Amino acid sequence: MKIALVQMEIEERNCAGNTEHGLNLLEKAAKQSDLVILPEIWNTGYSLGHLKEEAVTLDSPLIKTLCGIARKYQCSLLPGSLPIRKNGRIYNMIPAISKAGKIVYEYGKTHLFGMFEEERFFAPGEHFNVFDLDGVCCGATICYDLRFPEFYRYLALQGAQLIVCPAEWPTRRGDGFDLLSRARAFENHVFLAAVNCVGSFKGDPFYGHSRIIDPMNHIIAEGGDSEEIIYGEIDLEKVLKVRKNLNALSDVRFKIVEPGVGK
Repeated sequence: MKIALVQMEIEERNCAGNTEHGLNLLEKAAKQSDLVILPEIWNTGYSLGHLKEEAVTLDSPLIKTLCGIARKYQCSLLPGSLPIRKNGRIYNMIPAISKAGKIVYEYGKTHLFGMFEEERFFAPGEHFNVFDLDGVCCGATICYDLRFPEFYRYLALQGAQLIVCPAEWPTRRGDGFDLLSRARAFENHVFLAAVNCVGSFKGDPFYGHSRIIDPMNHIIAEGGDSEEIIYGEIDLEKVLKVRKNLNALSDVRFKIVEPGVGK
């Protein structure tokens, strides 16, 4: 399975320009891939004060264009996250799009970043689970979710083979991105595709270094700190092989009683 990570440069307050640029890169990647993934809120960037005007709906022209690209190139899309308005609220949401151009799952970012008061702009996602994307059992997470290991463990226990994490992760915390992305893949015996952006927000540069990590903590493909499309091949059979030889998931204790309790 060939995966493309679109590590694009995102400009502040340039929704129209980011959207056009992102779609061009996505289409280029889709021509030669089975799955394409983009970063977090790549169309608007982190200019959250403009979301009321710039959020889209699931039947918007942008979503229809994404579905059309998937259908045209027979390529699955996890097109990063987008500010999506649904039921009167705005979510930081990944719409999972099949090769047939159908939305098969919607994931709203569960853990909102308190340091930047994301809860002022987004509603937290309340539902998460694995989903089938053209025969692959996937899980979706977004940026800050990477700091919550129990979230990834739950997806792995539900059968996830590939977990994706679109992000806008800064350079000053790049070591955390390196460590946490590899840990989440290794401890859960899954492939993890973490797709970061480049550029900057208010002078704070983004880290880039998008990567695909295999279930044994090996980096299959990784980007640098500039705009590029990173391609990598994964063999999903490796998930089964790793779990057959050393399966920490089968040793999870779901109920542990504190010493002295019940005596």
